[in-house]
Amino acid sequence: MGSEHGILTAPPDPHEAAHFFHPRATREVLLGEARVAYEFTRGPRRTIGFVIGIEGLSVRAPRWLALNDVDRAVRDKAGWILRKLAETRQRHARLEAARIDWHDGTILPFLGRPMMLRFEPMRSAGRGGGGAMLEEPSSEDPAAPRVLRLALPDGATPELVRDTARAWMTRQARALFTERLDHFAPRIGVRWNKLALSNAATRWGSASSTGAIRLHWRLMHFHLEVIDYVVVHELSHLRAMDHSPRFWATVEAVMPNYPALRRQLKDETVPRW
Repeated sequence: MGSEHGILTAPPDPHEAAHFFHPRATREVLLGEARVAYEFTRGPRRTIGFVIGIEGLSVRAPRWLALNDVDRAVRDKAGWILRKLAETRQRHARLEAARIDWHDGTILPFLGRPMMLRFEPMRSAGRGGGGAMLEEPSSEDPAAPRVLRLALPDGATPELVRDTARAWMTRQARALFTERLDHFAPRIGVRWNKLALSNAATRWGSASSTGAIRLHWRLMHFHLEVIDYVVVHELSHLRAMDHSPRFWATVEAVMPNYPALRRQLKDETVPRW
């Protein structure tokens, strides 16, 4: 069948010229002016698969498929491939820009408003972190940050600062999520029985038919309305364990503006812990 490495070309594409190189690339393609080196593998599958992740493009093909057919499939998907590669690169850049630098004066969002970390001395605390207290700004300016005062020992490492802030954030999350679940459950006509805080990489929440709810503690970065949308979304699954019209009708009955909140949840970049 010939070599599994090669270069193929596609007709000019309107996308801006760019280069995307997968670290395990074995084939390379020129899509318009964009050069894409991608990982190519074969396996026991029936169709060609395209996977785009932070490393780049991976193409997986059946063992019996000729390379010419693989080339044709890549050319046919050129627009989608370039768009998804660019979106993934931009998303990664946003996440990197949102990485938190843990020091005195760091600002991060809390319930949709800026919150500044301020360290308080705790010389007798040894290695352990101390308490935390949130102060509202003295200014009436809505952009003025709240202040989270963290009691920390001298020379506290960034990791200790992060862990102390996270411990405070998760306590706030459990209290708020419980209150919002209790608020919305009667309106939806369901009962929940267990709340767990999640740290999942890709999901903001989940629900089980047993009444167990999981919510990501980092939702605390968003405005309360966005948190409420996720709460209503998961409680609605206790009525319909799918995303059927019945499910979305349940969400809409409680939260008519849910499409805008759903977009905000998807589009807003939250700090990277």
